[in-house]
Amino acid sequence: MSEHRATISWARGGVDFGYRNYPRDHLWRFGTSVEVPASAAPAYLGDPERVDPERAFVAALSSCHMLTFLALASLEGFVVDSYEDQAVGFLEKNASGKFAVTRVELRPKVVYSGPKTPGPEDIGRLHAKAHQECFIANSVSTSVSVSPAG
Repeated sequence: MSEHRATISWARGGVDFGYRNYPRDHLWRFGTSVEVPASAAPAYLGDPERVDPERAFVAALSSCHMLTFLALASLEGFVVDSYEDQAVGFLEKNASGKFAVTRVELRPKVVYSGPKTPGPEDIGRLHAKAHQECFIANSVSTSVSVSPAG
């Protein structure tokens, strides 16, 4: 068991608090040294140059899957040289008619080297196990599909 903390800070800054006027920009702080400039998604009057919660959610799923995949590949003796995922999350209405990130598509592109390289069956099995073991995927009801490139 472990705890994972974040501090979220926002201030109105004297701006009118009408829906179209108040600032969406805020900070995510992790520990004492990491700050991430965050905002609402652009569709909700946020700054597109800052990270919004929906993109962070997609990134968290992708990152967790990757870290789990790397651990599994390493334990099986496969050498991974690089891993890139162009993950996409879809904000849609769910069965209750509420907006939600209903599905996330992971599209990992993995480059291997070394004497032991995985075949297509190994790759599919590793990604399936990574999805099953990913802490974040196990924490949400969003549909997550993995389509390895290559």
